[in-house]
Amino acid sequence: MKKKIIINTLRHEDPEYFKQESFEPEPSGIAGEAEYFLSEEDGVGVVEIILILVVLISLVIIFKKQLTSLVTSILSKITSQSESI
Repeated sequence: MKKKIIINTLRHEDPEYFKQESFEPEPSGIAGEAEYFLSEEDGVGVVEIILILVVLISLVIIFKKQLTSLVTSILSKITSQSESI
């Protein structure tokens, strides 16, 4: 009876997994979910986010004058066209 309760609380989808001679039950509850989340490797890592930020910041620094003139021209067009309304 105790083994049946353990099997029912597992999140494993494959029925063949339970037919093995020995299997380790996955942890349940908040601690189990946290462990599963931390062991997952599908998400974006911190290193990737930092690299993307470095590239974006360097592009802004390189093209600062062009971006400033672009934003200024767009805002002046918006201002002039809003006055005509």
